[in-house]
Amino acid sequence: MNPAARESVVLSRILRTGVAMCFIGHGAFGLMTKQAWVPYFGVAGIPEPLAWRLMPWIGGLDVAIGFLAFVWPSRALFLWAAAWAVWTALLRPLAGQGWPEFFERAGNYGVPVAILVIVGLRGRWFACLPEALPLTDASRRNAERVLRGALATLLAGHACCALLLKKAALAHHYEVFGAADPMALMGAVGWFELLLAAAVLACRVPGLVVFACLWKIATEALFLTSGAPAPLFEMIERGGSYLVPLALAYLLTRSPEAVSLSQPQRAGSN
Repeated sequence: MNPAARESVVLSRILRTGVAMCFIGHGAFGLMTKQAWVPYFGVAGIPEPLAWRLMPWIGGLDVAIGFLAFVWPSRALFLWAAAWAVWTALLRPLAGQGWPEFFERAGNYGVPVAILVIVGLRGRWFACLPEALPLTDASRRNAERVLRGALATLLAGHACCALLLKKAALAHHYEVFGAADPMALMGAVGWFELLLAAAVLACRVPGLVVFACLWKIATEALFLTSGAPAPLFEMIERGGSYLVPLALAYLLTRSPEAVSLSQPQRAGSN
């Protein structure tokens, strides 16, 4: 396998893993039924009794989408994944929880959008895409822009959940450090994340993006000590927040010369 094909396969696996983690983690909460979901059904005018009955069906569909990202990835699948991730993120501000909640979930919709940018919208919608994505010079640059924008957005969104929304759940996460004032610590972390988001936009430094990946893993791992129900699935659901910077770091560490060795045609275009 030549360097360009190897890069394409690795990037494909990273991005598909991001989609799978997001949908399997989200779907698990639907199967378990989650009280916090009830207001989101209310946005669509669905009464609470029906919401509880619908949750397992939605959860099952999400889990199926997550597994299909590996076994039968297609343009239609990733378009659905992007649209559904945008909609579920929008439900937060529509339910009165504030717009930072939407932006903080940019990893959920940024990953499938990055895949669509690479494979393009022209071609057979339900055909199984090859493991090696058609990574051309242009699609590589566009994918990098999408991933960089998604990373900066999710970092800034998480920061604004602390600085603007004063989200109590976040402050509760920082109580594990024994801080005398968890709200003050949350605010400091918020300002740091805003600076990190700006740095991600301004600098093409792989090490900085790797740090952002590790930072997101560490901060989301606080769910494990928060006492939240099914904390492991909370971490899995946020897979896009880790896989976006991982995919971006991988692109930034690959030499441009490797891409020029192979310019594969668009998958499924014949």
